[in-house]
Amino acid sequence: MNQPPRWTDDQLRAGLETARAHFRRERIQEPLEDYTQAFDQYQIAMVSLLDLTSALNQLGTKAIEVLTDPLLLEAFRYLAGPPISKDDLAVLSDAQLSATRLRRDAEMSRRVLGIVQATLDPRRFPWVAEGREPSEQERHAAITASAALLAVSRVGTDRRNSGKDRQELAVLNALSAHGWTLVPSRTVSTFNQAPGPGEFCRESLLGATKADFLVGLRDQRTMPIECKVSNSSTNSVKRLNREASGKAEYWIKEFGARNVVPVAVLSGVFKLHNLQNAQDRGLTIYWAHHLEELLGWIEAAR
Repeated sequence: MNQPPRWTDDQLRAGLETARAHFRRERIQEPLEDYTQAFDQYQIAMVSLLDLTSALNQLGTKAIEVLTDPLLLEAFRYLAGPPISKDDLAVLSDAQLSATRLRRDAEMSRRVLGIVQATLDPRRFPWVAEGREPSEQERHAAITASAALLAVSRVGTDRRNSGKDRQELAVLNALSAHGWTLVPSRTVSTFNQAPGPGEFCRESLLGATKADFLVGLRDQRTMPIECKVSNSSTNSVKRLNREASGKAEYWIKEFGARNVVPVAVLSGVFKLHNLQNAQDRGLTIYWAHHLEELLGWIEAAR
């Protein structure tokens, strides 16, 4: 049975350098327009939020209007210092942040409002605690700082999502062009439910854990593929070692090393020792900039 490659340190270093070069080129060429458009959108949202609530001094009487408008709710979360994610706000306030539930449950709305009021950023909104109206300079500074926070967060999220989307599309196109047949996503509890030889599917459950792709190799093994994009060497610990390597260990333990070949397709910035650790834990590494290596091995696995 053909075994997947285990790269030497020199091969991993070469892959790292090329991945970093691709990452630098993408970031340098990334348009400023994405940030400025997001900033302008959130500046308008912050102006609307302050106008609606009399510069936040009447948040309590305008809670429903704020919490049931998606854009105002997003701006509202960024009143806190530091900003509170939507998931955290729901947990902290023991609330469901749907407009329907918030309109029906006044007590729930009050809990949500109370969390942000208790954590209101005193540097951006000093007038609220002092019980007064803001000066024009304070209002302008608060709107500008808040819009910048929101825009940076939006661009960062979009950047991460678009990077992963591009990577998954590249894998999808490469497999299809190489003659593999796309089949519906599924839950695989036993191997007769996995894609057959020459088939692959997108995001699916293999056991209790999702894979971005499941590939049916022609030698009857299943190859789960995880697509990972890292924007920093620190971030690579989470993306590679905690997520992809953790899944690889689970799949090997659950289904056996002779039945599964866990793979990670990587792009961005990683540390050499994290790549070494991933290989030691049973994860096979390929680079998004060199998918020919992945396709070549898949074809050889017969």
